[in-house]
Amino acid sequence: MANLGRTGGIAEQNMQHFMSNSPWSGKRVREAVQSEVQQRREFAQGSMLLLDESADDKAGDHSVGDARQYNGRLGKVDISQVGVFVSLTNNGYQTWLDGEIFLPEHWFGEAYTKQRKKVGIPAERQFQTKIELGWKLIQRMQERRMPMKAVAFDTLYGRNIWLREQLEQAGLEYYADVPVNTQVYLSEPVWGLPQNQRGPQGKKKRVLSPKAYRVDQLRQHPELGWQTITLRASERGQLTADFAARQVWTLREEGRAVQEWLLLRRDGKHHSYTLSNASVETSLLTLATRKSQRYFIERSNQDSKSELGWDEFQATKLTAWDHQLALTILASWFITETRLNWAAQYQHDPELLAEYELELLPRFSVANVRILLRAVLPLPQLSPQQAADLVVKHLDNRARSRKSRLKKAQGP
Repeated sequence: MANLGRTGGIAEQNMQHFMSNSPWSGKRVREAVQSEVQQRREFAQGSMLLLDESADDKAGDHSVGDARQYNGRLGKVDISQVGVFVSLTNNGYQTWLDGEIFLPEHWFGEAYTKQRKKVGIPAERQFQTKIELGWKLIQRMQERRMPMKAVAFDTLYGRNIWLREQLEQAGLEYYADVPVNTQVYLSEPVWGLPQNQRGPQGKKKRVLSPKAYRVDQLRQHPELGWQTITLRASERGQLTADFAARQVWTLREEGRAVQEWLLLRRDGKHHSYTLSNASVETSLLTLATRKSQRYFIERSNQDSKSELGWDEFQATKLTAWDHQLALTILASWFITETRLNWAAQYQHDPELLAEYELELLPRFSVANVRILLRAVLPLPQLSPQQAADLVVKHLDNRARSRKSRLKKAQGP
């Protein structure tokens, strides 16, 4: 934002006001993007809604949601700001649609009363887990009638029985990755009171039969027929993996079990496991293809950070985070729409296919669009005096920040 203000001759405090205090609605921007996505024929059939979280490491704990929490990108617990996001994908095209910031539970304690007010958290807002935020986003997309054939998410969300039940009740097909120790049954469980030969009679019903299996114990099961499936063409060639699936039963609550697909994927020595409520007639190819679409929200997250600046912004207030999300989604959709328009306007040249001896040429990438934008929206070159002034300003800000931290550390 500082670069935009400097390029446009806008005072830095005005840009900060635009992000942190201006009353424009981030929600309306996101809904406008969602409406445009709905109108594209490329997303009309077979689109997948993808749910995931993304963490950004922060230098302090003064911004909204900052806390010591798990950061998947770093692979450790550190001071981070975490958001939960949904993305829509179809045929290799993807775009962020919506998101919610995760506020750790201690942020709602009495000790954080002043901090909540300072960063603009509404008084009526209550603690919600990442699972609850994810379901909230999925509900929004269903209410907005987003063209989604199914929903997919990783093990953090997939192992949650409540979330799978909500999706089932909402009539949404899901592909839920689950941990290796998830227990399943190969036939419908029989419940009853255990007949103890010694001691008192059991008073709590449990599964009497059949035997429960961990999902990773079924990799070598004789009834599984592994097949190698080509998922899509990639720049490294055809992406393939081995898949197997069978119907299993999983427990929901005492006395109740439901039937789900267990889908197993094998990439060399690595295995992953997915539960789905897809109909029993669903083919292995369809199960494998839909489950494997989850890659594209990881792609969306990476593009938003590396190309769209999501990992560079500093949002102290909730409004600033919401506004940055709206602008990032707008930029994400601009890139995706440009790629779609380019693909529709410029068909692959048969002569080029023959020249490269390929059946598929590389697609227009996010980085390609950014490079072309630099030609039509070139950044002005700083004069020596402007560069010196900017360096002095940065040094001044760092000195003031250090002075403030030292004063705070010394106490009253």
